[in-house]
Amino acid sequence: MTRQPLGDRLALLAAVVGPLLVALVLVPFRTDLSRTNAALVLVVVVVAVAAFGSRVAGAVAALSAAVWFDFFLTRPYQRFTINGGDDIETAVLLLVVGLIVSQLAARVRRLEVVAVTDAGHLARIHHTAELAQATTSADAVVAHVRGELVELLQLRGCRFEYGSLLGRPPRLEQDGSVSAGRRCWDVARRGWPDGEIELRAGAQGHYVGRYMLDPTPGTVPTLQARLVAVTLADQAGSALDTAGRPAGG
Repeated sequence: MTRQPLGDRLALLAAVVGPLLVALVLVPFRTDLSRTNAALVLVVVVVAVAAFGSRVAGAVAALSAAVWFDFFLTRPYQRFTINGGDDIETAVLLLVVGLIVSQLAARVRRLEVVAVTDAGHLARIHHTAELAQATTSADAVVAHVRGELVELLQLRGCRFEYGSLLGRPPRLEQDGSVSAGRRCWDVARRGWPDGEIELRAGAQGHYVGRYMLDPTPGTVPTLQARLVAVTLADQAGSALDTAGRPAGG
């Protein structure tokens, strides 16, 4: 069973405890503070949790906020019962708005991560292309791509074989999928297959070599990362094809 990252666990804890603590702080002011304003304060807590946590944490925070709003801030107090029609409407709106806002906040956070990731991937490809144009050594491009693959895919190791396509190891395909034998391997659910993974380096429709990837157990590379890896390998393949000789690594 996969354990949640520490940050996600802390966000879930904050989702449960945060609205409770804020509701308790509002208790001394509940006779003077309007129900709408109290609900808005709790929505702020939900947004804060969602901004730093996951969608699940945001949803839990919204539910927690609605529950404690009912228990502490509506009559009869300290009971999970609401007598006033306006209070019922406010509680429902708190839950709905909290859920919507939490999902939007989590989505914005996700888009920020994707944007940063995309920029990093683009930089890898661009830097490799610049190196291929600037150097006369195909070996240098092959070695550079090997280092990029280790970092990009969080590998334990990686080696390059020129023209060696013996055996049938699991393979990282051009579309980012992974094949093991004649089957497609579900990387997202199962992680990497056991053993080394073949990533072929090609140029102009033929293969010039392959990278043998040694995955770190437990890592699950995204499809985006795998597609970038394929592009980098092809850049190395083009450099080797242009040089017309094997790499030394």
